[in-house]
Amino acid sequence: MHKEFLMGNAAIARGALAAGLNVISGYPGTPSTEVLETTAKCNDGSVYVEWSVNEKAALELAAGAAYSGARTMVTMKQVGLNVASDPLMSLAYIGVKGAMVVLVADDPGPISSQTEQDTRTFAAYSKLPCFDPSSVQEAYTMIGEAFEYSEKYHTPVLFRPTTRVCHGYESIDVKDTEECKTYEPEGFVRDPSKWVIFPKLSYNAHMKIEERNKELSKVFSESGLNPVTAGEGRKGIAAHGINFAYVSEAMKLLGASAPVFKVGTPFPFPEEAALEFLKGLDEVLCIEELDPVIERALVYVCGKFGLKTKICGKLTGNVKTAGENTVGSVCENIAAFLGLESPEKEKLPPAPELPVRPPVLCAGCPHRASFYAVKQAMKGKKSVFCGDIGCYTLGNAMPLDMVDTCLCMGAGVNIAQGIKKVDKDTSCFAFVGDSTFFASAITGAVNAVYNQADMTLCILDNSTTAMTGHQPHPGTGRTMMGQVVDKVDIEAVLRGVGVETVETVDPLDLKKTVETVKTTAEKKGVKAIIFRSPCAVLIKPEKPAVIDADKCRNCKKCINDLGCPGLVLRDGKAAVEAALCTGCGLCAQVCPFDAIGGVSHAD
Repeated sequence: MHKEFLMGNAAIARGALAAGLNVISGYPGTPSTEVLETTAKCNDGSVYVEWSVNEKAALELAAGAAYSGARTMVTMKQVGLNVASDPLMSLAYIGVKGAMVVLVADDPGPISSQTEQDTRTFAAYSKLPCFDPSSVQEAYTMIGEAFEYSEKYHTPVLFRPTTRVCHGYESIDVKDTEECKTYEPEGFVRDPSKWVIFPKLSYNAHMKIEERNKELSKVFSESGLNPVTAGEGRKGIAAHGINFAYVSEAMKLLGASAPVFKVGTPFPFPEEAALEFLKGLDEVLCIEELDPVIERALVYVCGKFGLKTKICGKLTGNVKTAGENTVGSVCENIAAFLGLESPEKEKLPPAPELPVRPPVLCAGCPHRASFYAVKQAMKGKKSVFCGDIGCYTLGNAMPLDMVDTCLCMGAGVNIAQGIKKVDKDTSCFAFVGDSTFFASAITGAVNAVYNQADMTLCILDNSTTAMTGHQPHPGTGRTMMGQVVDKVDIEAVLRGVGVETVETVDPLDLKKTVETVKTTAEKKGVKAIIFRSPCAVLIKPEKPAVIDADKCRNCKKCINDLGCPGLVLRDGKAAVEAALCTGCGLCAQVCPFDAIGGVSHAD
């Protein structure tokens, strides 16, 4: 063993490699993304690594590899689990031959997600074992244990780190190369009675799953994954994940002592360990994020075994019901529960007010030009603009104000169709990125063509998966294994499913783009416009724009219409922030007095 300073996601990847990982697949989504990326970076070529088109495809690929005896892992964020849930629910009944860890990173807050859904609850729903690490070190160690349990019980298992574990850093013990395991999968062995799901097989499998989970509850109780820290008094605290670290720190700050139950495997719940913890306790406070999983489980245990212990937490109003916990909030929860005074905060001068920094599209982002062109083309016309998940969701911000709906990945294409069915005099647009098009919007396009919809599909093609860190996708022509492959042509796909009108424009050529949107939107049926321009972060910037003071009339149209961070006010006048400006030329095309020059599209 040796020490390394690692991010939680990197530690998980390294732990999986040390456990003999053979295949890893996933779809990028914060806070999970770095797990697969670290695996790719540390790969000597013996591990197959894949960014799949979506989470469903990733899980099914990993399932096939696990059927063949491989140790596999799938990575995603909590909303990605919704996409993967169809095959996963059936796979829970079919099982695996090798090992399969489904890593689902939850996002309390939420910090970068649509929801605060709790994968621990999904574990109970799907009847799959769940592991909930509390630190970077435990994440490294526990991922190996997750593979062992998966292989022993022939079942997929859920591994559920949260944002603060995924993105936290710690100096941890890491195995040396010679300590790491390697596995040679046996290969797929034909057995239709096992691998082909039928009602009779599912019925029998369901009974076995229930028996297995009873056994796992006992095994987990004895495994050391759910330890109890000794303490004084008749009041105890139960916690999980990063909240265990918050509890530990809060207890030190308060100078308090109480028994603490750390739940590392929330499902199947370790009942015997819980009973040992509850002995002699009058009350227990459950500190957890998202759902009251531990609280409900302890209430059930108390009822089942006739215990009089009072269980407190979210359901009783002792802990807030949404958002992240912090050391400070946990300190207050525990102090109130134990009847202690909260520690006084250091008396410091008041902190200065932080500047307001709303999320905004990057300077030079081609999506800004795409939104602006559509806005200009449809000025004065009744229109609805349906958005999607990605950088372009930020098109909702003023002054663009171009995202009227946003639900989940790929939904905008179908929502636009639904709105048009009711608001027949409305021009309906659906905006989707190139990566999201491949992930989940293709089916929406097929649905639109098949059901004779009347809408305009706007594909914002910046040739990458920008929101999550510029991962490749089928349209980029490269894979995570370093292969150069043929690009999947979006225009060809659209024409192949029956979209007859497909236009491709450079959104930074504003005049032509506006004209194209006008003529295309007037056509009936399903039509598509591909706005193609590379992500500003991935290209070498042009020379920055220059404002001619003699020509500028200080109308501020460039600032008020575009909201580009590369344009600022200095002494009440429009100015260019040269360090941010990429020279995209959009502002020069918007200026009514030709006062902006020195940029590519204005020359």
